[in-house]
Amino acid sequence: MDISIIIVSYNTENLLHEVVSRLRAASVGLQTEIIFVDNASRDASVEVLRRDFPDCQLIVNTQNVGFGRANNQALALATGRTILLVNTDAFVEENTLTSTLAYMDAHPRCGILGVRLEGRDGVLQPCARYFPTPWNNFLLQTGLNRVFKNVQMVDDMDWAHDSVRSCDWVVGCYYLVRREVIDQVGLFDPRYFLYLEEVDHCFAAKKAGWDVVFYPHTTVIHLGGESAKSDGAISKSGRQLEALQTESTLLYFRKNHGLAAAIANLLLSTVGTVVQVLKSTLKGTRPVGFADAWHRTALQWSLWVRTRWGAHPTR
Repeated sequence: MDISIIIVSYNTENLLHEVVSRLRAASVGLQTEIIFVDNASRDASVEVLRRDFPDCQLIVNTQNVGFGRANNQALALATGRTILLVNTDAFVEENTLTSTLAYMDAHPRCGILGVRLEGRDGVLQPCARYFPTPWNNFLLQTGLNRVFKNVQMVDDMDWAHDSVRSCDWVVGCYYLVRREVIDQVGLFDPRYFLYLEEVDHCFAAKKAGWDVVFYPHTTVIHLGGESAKSDGAISKSGRQLEALQTESTLLYFRKNHGLAAAIANLLLSTVGTVVQVLKSTLKGTRPVGFADAWHRTALQWSLWVRTRWGAHPTR
């Protein structure tokens, strides 16, 4: 088996036919298998998968276990020499699978590969990223990145996107992984419910000596955020997503950089929120009001306690 394709489905029944048809058109000449993990969708996703794609393997969860854990579940069924993680809102070109697999076969130290990402409007999205640090997060939050121009921002786009390059991490919507990488460092850390799974995984892979590569010679159309849009409780306020992202950030810094880095990120983020409020007040625009600032700060510090200083997940 050349590629085992893993797709986590959550309330995106309207996208399933397009993502599968695009993958099948791109699989000509390759041995591939598709494994779906449905994360307790409340729409008709499971019915659509069972009725229209009986040749795809399907795992149905009775509760949403999170993105990383759901991908991990499919590994028990995957037999490919490479593993491809694809989101339901990511649509490949006809050459995407063959060209990315050929590159990985020709470069044995390439452990993880991502591609050029665009929206349906053709606008380029961040696709080859730098690792987050307490400092670059603070600079971006406060706008001081315009002063400290030599500091690499996570989503820095000021580089040519027309050639292959090594990078820190690539986005999980199209995430091609060599089987040997998974055998050595595993796939996703189950402590992350949502956000930073691929950042953490790329960090572990690079630490183990593997290359993470941005491959620009094929494009994936990525809509982004479709599962969240489908969840009324999440999309209504965004507070749940904010909490998940905050928790994952705490877990990431504590795990990969230690307690000091986790504390530094927490303190700098708090200071950054104060700076945002002061700037908004002086300008009279108030995009960050006192209520929002208080909520953000209270959320960060409460999760700091609930995660036991960034060491344990809350779910």
